[in-house]
Amino acid sequence: MEKEELKIVNKDEEDEMELQGYRVCRWRVAVVSLGVLCTGGFLLLLLYWMPEWCVKATCTRTTVREAEVVLLQSTDDFKRWFLAKVRVMLAPGRNPFDSLETQTTPPMTNGHSPHPSDGFTQELIRKYAEYQPTQIRYFTLHSTKYYWNDEVHNFEVLTGLEDREVTCSTVHSEHSTGLTSNQQEYRRLFFGVNEIAVKVPSVFKLLIKEVLNPFYIFQLFSVILWSADEYYYYAAAIVFMSVISIATSLYTIKKQYVTLHDMVSAHSIVRVSVCRASNDIEEALSTDLVPGDVMVIPSNGTIMPCDAVLISGTCIVNESMLTGESVPVTKTNLPNPGEGDKEGDAAYSMEEHKRHTLFCGTHVIQTRFYSGELVKAVVVRTGFSTAKGQLVRSILYPKPTDFKLYRDAYLFLLCLVAIAGIGFVYSIVLSIMNNVPAKTIIIESLDIITITVPPALPAAMTAGIVYAQRRLKRIGIFCISPQRINICGQLNLVCFDKTGTLTEDGLDLWGVQRVEKGTFHLSEENAYKDTLVKSQFVACMATCHSLTNIDGKLSGDPLDLKMFEATGWILEEATEEETSLHNRIMPTVVRPPKQLMPPEPVMSPEQDMELYDLSSAYEIGIVRQFPFSSALQRMCVVARLLGEKRMDAYLKGAPEVVASLCKKDTVPEDFAEVLEDYTKQGFRVIALAHRRLESKLTWHKVQNVNRDQMEANMEFLGLIIMQNKLKAETSGVLQDLRRAHIRTVMVTGDNMLTAISVARDCGMIPPQDQVIIADALPPKDGQAAKITWRYADNPSKHVGKAPRLEEVQINLEDVHHTHKPQDQYHFAMSGKSFAVITEHFQDLLQKLVLHGTVFARMAPDQKTELIEALQSVDYFVGMCGDGANDCGALKRAHGGISLSELEASVASPFTSRTPNISCVPSLIREGRAALITSFCVFKFMALYSIIQYISVTLLYSILSNLGDFQFLFIDIAIILLVVFTMSLNPAWKELVSRRPPSGLISGPLLFSVLTQILICLGFQTIAFLWVRHQAWYHIWTPQSDACNSSLRANLGPEHNSSEERDDHNIKNYENTSLFYVSSFQYLIVAIVFSKGKPFRQPSYKNWPFVVSCIGLYIFMFFIMFYPVSAIDEFLEIVCVPFEWRITLFFIIIVNAVVSVLVEGGIDLWGAKCLSWLCCRRRKVPKARYMHLAQELSVDPDWPPKPTTTTEAKHPLPGNPPENGSSYQIMADS
Repeated sequence: MEKEELKIVNKDEEDEMELQGYRVCRWRVAVVSLGVLCTGGFLLLLLYWMPEWCVKATCTRTTVREAEVVLLQSTDDFKRWFLAKVRVMLAPGRNPFDSLETQTTPPMTNGHSPHPSDGFTQELIRKYAEYQPTQIRYFTLHSTKYYWNDEVHNFEVLTGLEDREVTCSTVHSEHSTGLTSNQQEYRRLFFGVNEIAVKVPSVFKLLIKEVLNPFYIFQLFSVILWSADEYYYYAAAIVFMSVISIATSLYTIKKQYVTLHDMVSAHSIVRVSVCRASNDIEEALSTDLVPGDVMVIPSNGTIMPCDAVLISGTCIVNESMLTGESVPVTKTNLPNPGEGDKEGDAAYSMEEHKRHTLFCGTHVIQTRFYSGELVKAVVVRTGFSTAKGQLVRSILYPKPTDFKLYRDAYLFLLCLVAIAGIGFVYSIVLSIMNNVPAKTIIIESLDIITITVPPALPAAMTAGIVYAQRRLKRIGIFCISPQRINICGQLNLVCFDKTGTLTEDGLDLWGVQRVEKGTFHLSEENAYKDTLVKSQFVACMATCHSLTNIDGKLSGDPLDLKMFEATGWILEEATEEETSLHNRIMPTVVRPPKQLMPPEPVMSPEQDMELYDLSSAYEIGIVRQFPFSSALQRMCVVARLLGEKRMDAYLKGAPEVVASLCKKDTVPEDFAEVLEDYTKQGFRVIALAHRRLESKLTWHKVQNVNRDQMEANMEFLGLIIMQNKLKAETSGVLQDLRRAHIRTVMVTGDNMLTAISVARDCGMIPPQDQVIIADALPPKDGQAAKITWRYADNPSKHVGKAPRLEEVQINLEDVHHTHKPQDQYHFAMSGKSFAVITEHFQDLLQKLVLHGTVFARMAPDQKTELIEALQSVDYFVGMCGDGANDCGALKRAHGGISLSELEASVASPFTSRTPNISCVPSLIREGRAALITSFCVFKFMALYSIIQYISVTLLYSILSNLGDFQFLFIDIAIILLVVFTMSLNPAWKELVSRRPPSGLISGPLLFSVLTQILICLGFQTIAFLWVRHQAWYHIWTPQSDACNSSLRANLGPEHNSSEERDDHNIKNYENTSLFYVSSFQYLIVAIVFSKGKPFRQPSYKNWPFVVSCIGLYIFMFFIMFYPVSAIDEFLEIVCVPFEWRITLFFIIIVNAVVSVLVEGGIDLWGAKCLSWLCCRRRKVPKARYMHLAQELSVDPDWPPKPTTTTEAKHPLPGNPPENGSSYQIMADS
């Protein structure tokens, strides 16, 4: 039996797993089968719940290469187990990217000869006869196929063309011609059908899966046991409740599957035109596509059925499925660096080349092309490997959400099972001592277990969540994951996206500030002036954008749209017919409106700012476009004025970038101050630049010129200032959250200084607090990664002077602390810095997220990483965003709220109809109310089972029990009524600074439950023993009548014979006394545990609960003081003297007073007493972020000074970093 080390699949990815190989062992399977028969199928259930036990019980360990079954365990905190069967596939080769036509036929070393090319000669027929197919081992898990790779001796996922690490030039040279039919079929063996198939399970499958839940199995066991003991009515009631619970659950799950299936299947199968290697174009279904196929994008647009990279033409795409923003994006063809340019020839990456990649599920609105040349794209990924496939897979197979409440609930149940075990042994011993028949012993001892672990618990626990879900729906918050409502009650940090969440969606033009001869003019409100119509500034605003006419309406980036609209110019595009008449793309033309043009050529007072004095026709054609690149932070166009030979280049982008590309003498000296002044006020600033091109640059040369050549030696034109207004509700909501001690963090794709400014405006960063910017640089030229700390100066300290950033680099140890800011500093960093810190400063990351408030320029996957980093220091994280670019973060957070009703809402647990963040405090309040309700219900259900357990245990001592209808009355009339109404308390009106406990295993909570158990035990024992010491007491018989003493005196001894008593010995004075006392105890603990402020409205406002309790009290007192023979007969209670009822009444009153006083005392002083006890032992905070905050409060070098730099250490091979730290402070020479 050969063993080997654990293999890792999906290394360093979110779904990383350890893998072990197993071979099925026949004798083990036989032993397990025998065990299943002996346990009546219970062992089979146990193995179904525990896949790792199943594999280890039926298989023996072997090498992964020879495995028949693989056992996988996730490497995350949840350590989930999965098993998968290894299958074998026959294929002509091992590598899907092998070219079948070029393979030779003699058998290779691995014992197979490849598939020959199509031909009809005898030689080929003979080769076919010799052909030996290759066996390829694979397994499927979570809609992903893992293939065995002999080179790396492990299973691997085939994602697509990127597996080959193709360069941009290779995509053009080797993959632009298409595949033959044979190659396509061969690749489809490996990559499968191009379809994101969401199978909706049948109701029967879902039912089996739901019914095999451990709790329902326990309920089935209970029902069988009660039926054997003739408790038919209660068994029927539990069956009825379970059926309703299962039906509701099935309906919800089925509905979610159908919704997802409908969302995915819409437009998933379309007809596409595919280029074949023989230059033919054939029609095919999108399901036939494989990586490497070349598809033709139709001119009237399509929904992309796969991820593909454009190799010719231009596409205008709506990517709202991915980004949540329904703004059309222009996609250009992948640049072809050519054979000579090795440096510029980078490996194709979907992330880096997303401006050239068409993603699955996105809508291609229209295409632009050269005459006679088709718009083509090479298929890169198909099926579940695509961007849309990954999103659907993450929804189908979500990571479990770890929550202390549920873990503690299981621990609590184990404690109850332990108590039940004591009762189980006690009842067996007692029954044997009293010579009770074996059948009765078995039933009654097992009955103790079903009493202690209440079968109605899941229904009771769900009630509070269902009510909270209904209340959320009323305020426009929809929930697809109800279990998360409880978790939202624990949130102590909320991340917000900026644009569209904290601020309005669009931008408004605030003003422009032109530059002339290297100095700034005064800012102007707009550029819609006849004096500026022919200026280069307005020409740049009118041409430098990626706007397009779709159905006669201008559309594109909102910023571009606002900028172009501010000029008042008109944009005209060539029609498809016009384009096809020419041998090149007809340029897009922009021209000013007639009313802005002078009626005839006149001399303008600003001679030097005029372009030309052509009055008859003044229009500019856009000859070439270099689209906006977030990596370069700029866009550029080449344009030509009608009738002019020389062309102009116009540049627009981030001010710092544009200024760096301009001639120094054209950039004003006070540029940095002016820019910082605007960004600190929260304005979005765009800079413009211009350059006259040489006359030798013709149209054809411009089409092939390098972007870098074009964007050099520009002349600085000035700034456009855009305003992104805060939503009206933002500041108030953030203030509420801050008062409730809930941290707020901004995660945005926007500029850093703008984000800091918005954070100050909305109150996320208070005015007096300091902002520290962490600028991290990756390792370069042998130097280690380093972080430079810059302090963004407080705007309030600078009056009339533009703020500056301080930046010096000296050794940390040279600085002595004079003032240590505590909680008055915030870290801000960009996505690039975050990536460097995550990779090179892992132990610094946790310190940074403790006070990190602004994270700017963050990519979608970085948002998810940030959420995980915050969770790693034990924060309960909420995320509020409006786009599908927040999808990963919304799903990963403990409570994700989407403000968009697009695809983001499918991934997000919560979706708000109100498009602002006011839904966040509402959700937290409802979460807190639901959480406290869960605690109340759990405590009540625990007490209910213990009270019943005490009653039954005391009655067992006299070989008695509670009657069937007594159980029924307690469980249905009292318990269910109380449980389902005590959950109805609405949430408290405002968020308080206190948070509810996160788990059941907390000091005050356990103390509360324990004291109430002791009180109930004490008073039940008093009643049980006291009744036996009454003067009128005797062993009850059917002839007994304690209410009438004269009749009792006349009874002879023969009437006391046990033969005339009922089989179960239900009717007796002890039973009746305990029934009265315990029935009131259930109501007492229900009222005691039903807490109101500060998380829920007080119980007296919950009228169904109040009415239920009053009704039950009246009924109980009525049957106690005014016996009705029909009710007594039904409940199997006996008549007791009136004075004993008065005694019981006093026992109940004293019990109620003691319970209320003790619970009140625990609420007031319990936590203080426990904290006082804990303080004597120097308690370490449980949450990691509190522990870190304590450490940092005494660290003299934290936070870093504005004059320091931190460098990553170079760990020597085999030597871990000293003190576990991966960074060190370096002195700057």
